[in-house]
Amino acid sequence: MQSEKESVALSSILASAGMAIAKGIIGVSSGSLAILSEAGHSLIDCGAAIMTYVAVRVSGKPADEEHHYGHGKVESVSALGETALLFLLSGIVIWEAVMRLINHEPHSVVANYWGFGVIIASIIIDYYRARALTRTAKATQSQALEADALHFSSDMWSSGAVLIGLVGVWFGFGWADSAAALVVAVLVCVAGWRLGHRTIMTLTDTAPEGAAETITHIVRAVPGVVAVEQVRARDAGDRTFVDVTVAVNRALPLERVAEIKAAVTAAVAANMPRTEASVTTDPVAIDDETIVDRIMVIARNRGLAVHHVTVHSLQDKTAISLDLEVDGKLTLAEAHDIADALEEAIAGELGDKVEVETHIEPLQPGDLSGREALPERVVAVEAALKELAAADKALRNIHDVRVRETDDGEIVNFHCHADPGMTVLAVHEKVDGLERALKEHSSLIKRVIGHAEPMR
Repeated sequence: MQSEKESVALSSILASAGMAIAKGIIGVSSGSLAILSEAGHSLIDCGAAIMTYVAVRVSGKPADEEHHYGHGKVESVSALGETALLFLLSGIVIWEAVMRLINHEPHSVVANYWGFGVIIASIIIDYYRARALTRTAKATQSQALEADALHFSSDMWSSGAVLIGLVGVWFGFGWADSAAALVVAVLVCVAGWRLGHRTIMTLTDTAPEGAAETITHIVRAVPGVVAVEQVRARDAGDRTFVDVTVAVNRALPLERVAEIKAAVTAAVAANMPRTEASVTTDPVAIDDETIVDRIMVIARNRGLAVHHVTVHSLQDKTAISLDLEVDGKLTLAEAHDIADALEEAIAGELGDKVEVETHIEPLQPGDLSGREALPERVVAVEAALKELAAADKALRNIHDVRVRETDDGEIVNFHCHADPGMTVLAVHEKVDGLERALKEHSSLIKRVIGHAEPMR
């Protein structure tokens, strides 16, 4: 794609240089201001084409430490320079044409076959160059090539005006050449205005027309996006850079939020090629957020671990109880301060008619060094588990018993089977009861973790 841009820009240099030379020779020999203005127009086109070629090569460079968004704006700077050249040429041509009309000098113009030939050839070349440049500019979203295409397109129409002027001179209307030159100047001014307006809009980061609405529609369809809060877009060369802020459920884990951001980026890229999206998430409370969700968010934002959150809706208030895990090495006073702060935050979130009770318990140690217990110890623990479970008969087939010895005591893990029709609450109570019974059975055991499976 980059090589195609450079190739079409290089061919524009050769075409505009050839036409400038031919028009200049014919313009001087015939004395036609219109042809001379066209020669100047083509000469400026040649300079503009050189600027375009350089801009296209520079804009193709990747982003670096100094240009985080790439070098695409170089094309806009080039287009702005071409605009200035167009207005400069127009001013010179208008001045000379008006002077000739005022001083009645059009009789010095000679219309000959060479003049007709070079103008007709120019129209044909301009037509095909404008088509090639426009096609490549659309395919690559290159502002510099679009500006070059506009140059050749304006050349085609202005050459048509010159041709009409030469016809007038041919039939004896000497003033037709200066009038044609004025038409050329006006057309060049119009082309310069259109190009300059678009270029300035890009350099001032004006949002591409319709981009915000299109991006909003795309992002809203991404699962997990609650709302699209802000969309900002700007062009830089053949790239469009987009900043999107989306609202997401504040109760979601960070991994899910990261997945939503990635999905938004992928959706924008899939629907709008050459677009680079930067996504920011704003956590918000959704309408169906439960009280438990809100409590978990408060605790998570404070870096606290809570579980067994229970909510009771009473006649005139809401009663909340929860287990709060803190570092077991903290003093009771320090742990109580943490619990008080959490309770105040919950009351502030849910209102005055809330009663919060916190049960403080120590965090389980996360990284204990230990060793596997001797086989006979594992057999003894498994026998104790089976004996205790047999008394209730709700939990059966005790298996995969593992015993690890640590400096704080033994940690026991086991699996068991239960009736698949039992509720999770009922199974949890049975497993919890068996865990407590085993700890009471042996003072060596520090912790017991049971895993219940449905009986097949």
